[in-house]
Amino acid sequence: MEIRGKAKRNMGSGIYLIVDPAMDESILMNKLNLCLSEKLAAVQIWDNFKVNQNIIELINRICEQCHAKNIPVLINNRWELLNNSLLDGVHFDDIPKDYTSIVRSVIHPFISGLTCNNDLTHVEWASKNKLDYISFCSIFQSQTANSCEIVNFRTIHHTSKNYGLPIYLAGGIKPENLHRLDELKYTGIAVVSGIMSSDAPNESIKKYAHKLNNL
Repeated sequence: MEIRGKAKRNMGSGIYLIVDPAMDESILMNKLNLCLSEKLAAVQIWDNFKVNQNIIELINRICEQCHAKNIPVLINNRWELLNNSLLDGVHFDDIPKDYTSIVRSVIHPFISGLTCNNDLTHVEWASKNKLDYISFCSIFQSQTANSCEIVNFRTIHHTSKNYGLPIYLAGGIKPENLHRLDELKYTGIAVVSGIMSSDAPNESIKKYAHKLNNL
């Protein structure tokens, strides 16, 4: 497994898929394989591992599948896993306490992102520390994003106008309400249950992608 000195992959536009590692592993890998038949911006592994789960083994299986399509894989919060796995980056749910030390500790370049809300200090911090992207949560009411406040569209307008950060939108986004985002400038959408709860997740991706064809 080659890690040290590996090149930094780039995130794309469109659908940023989030997967739950607590899902039955065979089901998870089969669904991920179907998803990878469609265009994805990136894949994030939610920090929701089961007790006694072989975390590194599962992460590397997911990475190997995604990397075959040159799709980057990020971990939710657990940045310390970057050094002993094939992961490409980390998504922080909140501003980390000592990001400078984290950057020094990781032995290769990595993608970094941050969840933002109506508090623009998060956006300002992400911009100052040169993160690769931010994700606004929650755009709409959502069971999987129930810890996020609803983001005011004015906050997103201000951010897209005044900061050069790629913006992903998360929380309660469905193909049938995507038209409500037409007034916003954004790079892509982060989706969990809207895709992975489907028996045909690739078909769900197609429905989202059809609405996102202007990205």
